[in-house]
Amino acid sequence: MGERISGEADKGGATIRIGTRGSQLALAQAAEVRARLMAAHGLPEEAFAIEIISTSGDRILDRPLSEVGGKGLFTKEIELALLERRIDIAVHSSKDMATAVPEGLSLFAYLPREDVRDVFIGRSVETIADLPRGARVGTASLRRQALLKRLRPDLDIVTFRGNVQSRLRKLEAGEVEATLLALAGLKRLANEAAATQILDAQSFPPAPGQGAICIQGRDGDGAVETLVAPIADAPTGVALGAERAFLAVLDGSCRTPIAAHAVPDGAGGLAFHGMILTPDGASVHETRLSGSAADAEALGREAGRRVLEAAGPGFFAGWAD
Repeated sequence: MGERISGEADKGGATIRIGTRGSQLALAQAAEVRARLMAAHGLPEEAFAIEIISTSGDRILDRPLSEVGGKGLFTKEIELALLERRIDIAVHSSKDMATAVPEGLSLFAYLPREDVRDVFIGRSVETIADLPRGARVGTASLRRQALLKRLRPDLDIVTFRGNVQSRLRKLEAGEVEATLLALAGLKRLANEAAATQILDAQSFPPAPGQGAICIQGRDGDGAVETLVAPIADAPTGVALGAERAFLAVLDGSCRTPIAAHAVPDGAGGLAFHGMILTPDGASVHETRLSGSAADAEALGREAGRRVLEAAGPGFFAGWAD
């Protein structure tokens, strides 16, 4: 597998080990990180080794994430490999990241964000409005479930786990009438055409971090931090700082339907939209704030405090356990 990178990044042959999940989407994301690092440093592809690490989230497919541990199921084995120095960097979908990063690790960089919107994919209809009453719709996301039930309380929402390809196969086989996926993932898989309706981010806001790839490394690993610095996208970092701060105030996980979208305006400003819902979509609290991009995390925290205050202390009780 080559030697572990140490000291300054070695352009003469040291292997930089990139840890990732094994789905086609995860591999596409790792390949994008590798390509950007190659271009930034003039490194050959042989300077990198993509290490596939199986996660609990990949193995447990028969239950909702909310029942088996939440977001960390897609990251903890990869983070352990990083802590044990079996890999040099970890590549994750930012929306899979728990609010608390394990001690000894940090998020070093975010790549430029892809489209944040969700898409509806119908088997025999093109839009949510076209679905017949009581139609079965498959999703693994409590946020998508709640937003969908908010629009169409008559629908039958069923748990739909698995990677993008397996969900599309289940849809084609008729297990459900429709499903919802992230447009960013379809784009990275060159399968954007599968979408039958692109959902508006204002009325159907994304998960915190949706569309953003993050790179995680070990604290104090200056060589790796220097290596990834040239490919870090500052506007995405600002947006994710606000969204993750909002999530942290709410103690959010896959157990709670939470949406957040921060948009830097390019002139030092930041617009933030946050929302919390009950799983049935019947109760919704949202806030929209604007402020300075330099205060992104404070803006996210304030948005979190506002929706919590509006919702009251019992909002997450019972169903969020």
